[in-house]
Amino acid sequence: MTGIYLSGTGNTKHCIEKLLSIIEPGAKAVPIESEEAVKKIIENEIVILAYPTQFSNVPFMVRDFIRKNPYIWKDKKILCMTTMGAFSGDGAGCAARVLKKYGAEIIGGLHIKMPDAVCDSKLLKKSLEENRRIIMEADERIEKIGTVIRDKGIYPKDGLSFFAHLAGLFGQRLWFYNKTTDYSSRLKISDNCTGCGLCAQNCPMKNIEIIDGKARAKGDCAMCYRCISTCPKQALTLLGKEVFEQCRYEKYAEN
Repeated sequence: MTGIYLSGTGNTKHCIEKLLSIIEPGAKAVPIESEEAVKKIIENEIVILAYPTQFSNVPFMVRDFIRKNPYIWKDKKILCMTTMGAFSGDGAGCAARVLKKYGAEIIGGLHIKMPDAVCDSKLLKKSLEENRRIIMEADERIEKIGTVIRDKGIYPKDGLSFFAHLAGLFGQRLWFYNKTTDYSSRLKISDNCTGCGLCAQNCPMKNIEIIDGKARAKGDCAMCYRCISTCPKQALTLLGKEVFEQCRYEKYAEN
């Protein structure tokens, strides 16, 4: 078993690593942008594919990865795992339907609520205590589900039903479909940028480069919020115009 994930603020990384540690201690999860990702999928029969839900849809970067590597999915057993700030609908089902086209067997779907990761919007923002409670409840759920998978081989089916499909479609996806049909070109970088290069270093798409001491975006943003959540000058925004909170998992997980 292995895990492949896209994680911007650390939520999804935490969840997939915790689940793997319960089901198969020692199993490794690697980021989707890693050179190891394709190799890990080829070498393992069971794969957990994890990502944050974006507008009740799969991030385009994840769909792009699936489609660019069509030969690696045949006969693989896939658990689609998605993290969400509030509503997912069929977040797991969206990836499952694409994977089935390439011969994958979908063995389960798992939705985990985590702290909101959209740094430049006030929507869904909660106190530190509330976010720590959300993480605690997520960990408890992962522990229960992981134990059932390990001991009984029974996988959850979140987001895979017809009714979940309708909920995701009419709940968000129809209204925001244009935001998830391709990479975004809306990443904005303000004059606060000092050219430190941290955003370019962290971007999973290599979408940011430093030119003349300033960061510049090339138009292939995966909307993962990794750069926005780590910029020391809060110089980057995407959906909004101001950074309200840098939503890193590590901040909420502190004791």
